[in-house]
Amino acid sequence: MESLSVKTNTKDYNVFIGKQLRFRVNDFIKQNYSSVFIITDSNVELLYLEDVLRPLEKHHNVNYTIVPAGESSKSIRVYFDLVTQAIESGLDRQGLIIALGGGMIGDLAGFVASTFMRGIDFIQMPTTVLAHDSSVGGKVAINHPEGKNLIGNFHAPQAVIFDVETLHTVPLKELRSGYAEIAKHSLIHTPSFWEEIKKVNIMHAMSDQELKQHLLKGIAVKAAIVEQDERETNIRQYLNFGHTLGHALESELGYGEMTHGEAVAIGMLYAFRVSSYVYNITLPYEELLGWMKKNQFPFRLPAVSVSKIIQRMKKDKKTRNQHIQMVLLKGIGNPTIVSVDDRDLADILEKFIQELLEK
Repeated sequence: MESLSVKTNTKDYNVFIGKQLRFRVNDFIKQNYSSVFIITDSNVELLYLEDVLRPLEKHHNVNYTIVPAGESSKSIRVYFDLVTQAIESGLDRQGLIIALGGGMIGDLAGFVASTFMRGIDFIQMPTTVLAHDSSVGGKVAINHPEGKNLIGNFHAPQAVIFDVETLHTVPLKELRSGYAEIAKHSLIHTPSFWEEIKKVNIMHAMSDQELKQHLLKGIAVKAAIVEQDERETNIRQYLNFGHTLGHALESELGYGEMTHGEAVAIGMLYAFRVSSYVYNITLPYEELLGWMKKNQFPFRLPAVSVSKIIQRMKKDKKTRNQHIQMVLLKGIGNPTIVSVDDRDLADILEKFIQELLEK
């Protein structure tokens, strides 16, 4: 097992990465909680709920609930139902919530924990590569029909427990989605490790050691940024590279039609094009596109309205006074935040969509 620490102004906690950690959750619970409430989804329930539940029941009063798998569960309705179930289970202010699942579960269960009785402790137990990003940093949220993660909070976990064995049952689509975020971390960090990540072919089986090392590198980038800017007032926004268009696509197409990582990968390609326009530089666009093709990312967009996408981008959390701000690159490993004119963004997006159709 390996670990790294995240130290912020409000909380210090550890991220643990190793094999069979799902059977050892009691080792990571350092307080005497009145009860434990596990929130998981219908996919993870069948695979790992029993592994986590049985050891916990030897030492704690444990209840659990299951939500439908998929991004559509990050809704106000499901959130309200979970709060009701938590109350009915007897969960109180001295209780603990465990988020067992991917990024959707981590965001949803974390938001429940952040608001239940004005906030209680929770532990993240991510089961996907994508969740290496969302489980660290304390951002928790649910979606609004007008935009992704618009209803949310900052609420750091007590610990993050990452059992790499759970990654072997992740569908290829989700593994691909997670590696988009690792690629993002490699592109915004100095020194960059894009040269390593661009060689990754997730179509071939990877060892636990490879997965662990890639996760550690991605998490280390996020941890370093979060430690400097926990509340996303400055450099934490760099972590949104690729997300301005990515989130707009997710909300415009409908949550779940495209995975978060697939949308972010397209968003990073677009951000390369905008960066090249703004800074008159050349970035490895064809290299990133080639990596996406090798790993079977969807890159041709369905018919979308450019004007609607621009309006969605205006609802991004980085927007100021109705001006879209994007995370761009002055070079690999050199991110910045820039306000870009709507008309320029629309023109580049039109050309970008057409260009992808011709690839």
